[in-house]
Amino acid sequence: MSEVQDGPEQHEHEHHIVSPIIYVIILCALLVGTGLTVWASFIDLGPFNPIIALAIACTKAVLVVLFFMHVKYSSKLTKLTVGAGFFTFLVLIGMTLADYFTRAWGRW
Repeated sequence: MSEVQDGPEQHEHEHHIVSPIIYVIILCALLVGTGLTVWASFIDLGPFNPIIALAIACTKAVLVVLFFMHVKYSSKLTKLTVGAGFFTFLVLIGMTLADYFTRAWGRW
């Protein structure tokens, strides 16, 4: 009979080591995103201002989740869980924007 080992080596997970260069690149991308957010706030795009702001915010959030929370290097179950949460967030934002665009602004 073969014995089943139940030692610490059986439960260890391989950790991915991220280069500091990647963190600097993500930092620069987040700073550019912040600059884009400030720049877009000074431009009058009418009803598209919230859409542009949310698109920039979602892009920055994806970068933070993928790299700083190490989801990019996690298991498929973790990626599925984060994806389901992000999909739920997009559905809620979509319903909010649908309500926002169908309001009778100034007609009452």
